[in-house]
Amino acid sequence: MHPTLIEIIATVLFGAALIHTFMVVRIHALGTKYPAHVGLFHLLGEVEAVFALWACALVAVMFALSGKVATLAYLNARNYTEPLFVFAVMLIAASYPVLSLVQNASLHLARLAGGYVAYAQYFLTLAALPLLGSLLTEPAAMTLAALTLGAGFFAFADTDRARYVTLGTLFVNVSIGGVLTSYAAPPVLMVAGTWGWGTPHMFMHFGWKAIIAVMLNAALATWLVRATLTSLSKPIDLPTADALDANDLAATVDLPIIAASAKLPALIHCTFLASVVIFSHEPVVFMGLLLLFVAYTQSYRQHQRPLIWREALMVGCFLAGLVILGGLQQWWLAPTLTAMSPTAVYFGAMGLTAITDNAALTYLASQVPNLSDTFKYFVVAGAVVGGGLTVIANAPNPAGAAIVGKYFPESEISPIKLLLGALVPTLIAAVCFGLL
Repeated sequence: MHPTLIEIIATVLFGAALIHTFMVVRIHALGTKYPAHVGLFHLLGEVEAVFALWACALVAVMFALSGKVATLAYLNARNYTEPLFVFAVMLIAASYPVLSLVQNASLHLARLAGGYVAYAQYFLTLAALPLLGSLLTEPAAMTLAALTLGAGFFAFADTDRARYVTLGTLFVNVSIGGVLTSYAAPPVLMVAGTWGWGTPHMFMHFGWKAIIAVMLNAALATWLVRATLTSLSKPIDLPTADALDANDLAATVDLPIIAASAKLPALIHCTFLASVVIFSHEPVVFMGLLLLFVAYTQSYRQHQRPLIWREALMVGCFLAGLVILGGLQQWWLAPTLTAMSPTAVYFGAMGLTAITDNAALTYLASQVPNLSDTFKYFVVAGAVVGGGLTVIANAPNPAGAAIVGKYFPESEISPIKLLLGALVPTLIAAVCFGLL
């Protein structure tokens, strides 16, 4: 089947967006060189804005070539549930009572390590929280882990090596840590219903391998950044509220034991979070719950810190742009996948995941009839294993990048350094899923 003109243009724009993501650091730096246009260069240098901007370009082209009716028909046919869900779950998971609860639990467990609390807390954040994503969903796990590591580790990291090893391991572990169940990882969610994969199937074929890979990756990262962890004279801690401005408060919490008066807000916030997760496929319901949650936080501000509106909105725009651009890539993605053997598709899926969202990749695979069980396994395994190689490879990655990005030089994450930081944990995961 030959591609249409719109499909060709969409693929060209998709390629331009990919190139743009690798140029954001340089584009952002142009703001210093041309201060009169600093706002424009900062916008173009926001990695979360890239796909939204190029999706707007595609929509403009479609209006010009296909007209209003056809363009609106295409836009209305897209499924925006995932961008909306990630937006909602980020806001709730990053709220002060939820973060306090998770971080206090982590600190109590880490204290069992005696004089190695910083090591234990770092390891737990990279191991336990990604696996917890199989219950809370990957976006929630990414948000909690990124916020915990943000002011708790990245603020102290003094080398690029420590930053990118940590970020690469976090991205890989979150991508593979959600496969213990059938609903938490977006690439699994796309095929679970079509292929009849329930939670028992996921744990038997994927889950236990993911646990091994996550633990190995977290242990390796802890060893690689041991110099930074050793330099911490106290457990991974976060600045107190009094020492921060309103912007910093959105990404930090303090770590005292939760007082009795704060237990009820934590319970209420966790109830909202669980409800949004339960209704993750029903945007009418979970967006309504989000509105109730926002109203509650405004009514009881004494238990709150500012919500991360900017980060959540930027990530939502990123994913929505990916949905719009990715919807016209099937003409080349589907033939590429079906032309591969089951073994080749494992490595092919890893590579393709790096340049397109892994959920889009598995969705296309679910549309191909009569695939063998071996092929199905390897396409999903490859998609989740490669989910940490780039910011766009896995839906929760932009959320993590938006939260920790300010701790990197020039507040920008280098795509090349991220790829290098994620390479070893990706190889470890590839071995676990390919050979075990």
